[in-house]
Amino acid sequence: MNDMTATSKNVVAAEPAPDKPSRKTLPEHGKVERTPFSIRLTRMLGLLGINFLIPVVKLATGESPRAQFKELWMTLGVPLVAVFVFLILWSWGASQVETSLGQIPGPPQVWDEFQGLMAEHAAEREKADAFYERQIARNEQRLAIDPTYEAKTRPYTGKPTYLDQIVTSLYTVFAGFLLATIIAVPLGILCGLSRTINSALSLLIQIFKPVSPLAWLPIVTMVVSAVYVTDADAWFEKSFINSAITVTLCSLWPTLINTALGVASIDRDLMNVGRVLQLGWFNRVTKIVLPSALPLIFTGLRLSLGVGWMVLIAAEMLAQNPGLGKFVWDEFQNGSSHSLGRIMVAVFTIGVIGFLLDRIMATLQQLFSFGQKSA
Repeated sequence: MNDMTATSKNVVAAEPAPDKPSRKTLPEHGKVERTPFSIRLTRMLGLLGINFLIPVVKLATGESPRAQFKELWMTLGVPLVAVFVFLILWSWGASQVETSLGQIPGPPQVWDEFQGLMAEHAAEREKADAFYERQIARNEQRLAIDPTYEAKTRPYTGKPTYLDQIVTSLYTVFAGFLLATIIAVPLGILCGLSRTINSALSLLIQIFKPVSPLAWLPIVTMVVSAVYVTDADAWFEKSFINSAITVTLCSLWPTLINTALGVASIDRDLMNVGRVLQLGWFNRVTKIVLPSALPLIFTGLRLSLGVGWMVLIAAEMLAQNPGLGKFVWDEFQNGSSHSLGRIMVAVFTIGVIGFLLDRIMATLQQLFSFGQKSA
């Protein structure tokens, strides 16, 4: 018995004492460890889509210089070389083609036309400022003679400049895109939740999805002319409504299809949890369906905005909405020596704006879906 007791004591004594937490691993009282600034900066650059600056930030912190130089070459060097080669080929090819208006303009000529458009904008703004200053001075003179005079300010009726037409196009495409989103997202949710609704709408979606804006626009124009009468106090011009509705009809399908796919692919266990918790239909949609389907919904929104921006140019050409599409059409009809260069300025403007719109949507997708990747 004594031997057993001694053995048990030895065993107890032989057991190692539990490790005490090292003082170095415990955070200091009242202090929270913060993410280093360089990591936060690289995350922000990735969120904004400015990936070519990420290797520069990492180089500044001394993180594997060889790997960062390689990444910088791939993200910045290779695209710049490609642009340089494109400009050389464009300059050479432009000099080989002769049209009824002269040679195809090269990069220097297109840049000159862009500067000319900016100068026209500045001159038109000066005219507008002078017009309003004359009205203010005239109204002040009349009020000095007759204090009961009701001063009126007439709007400047000068021709829209190139920048004004860009703003008009952006305003129109966002109006059409917003209307398409309001229609497509609820319909997509219904299609994803109900097999019956999905079956009922599937054929119609497949029929109308490939229809060209050139086919929609005459129908839209006749319907708007029949139901919308404009006068001096009208909020919107018919040309704006025609273009915006055409954008809506052509751009709602990607959002509708991707929303339905995102809702239909939600894990059934999540939906069962909603039933167990006895959530109402609205709460299930807002708390389970929308957060789960958000990555695919945003994928559809990005595609819809891109489609809408492409469709808008054709719609504005025919509807004569004073945007970029009308600018291209007017320059084509003008047939001056500057027309080709200005049309090419519009081509690059349309492309750059389309790229920026896509980056904005990609950033919003990352913000609202917390970095989730769409399936």
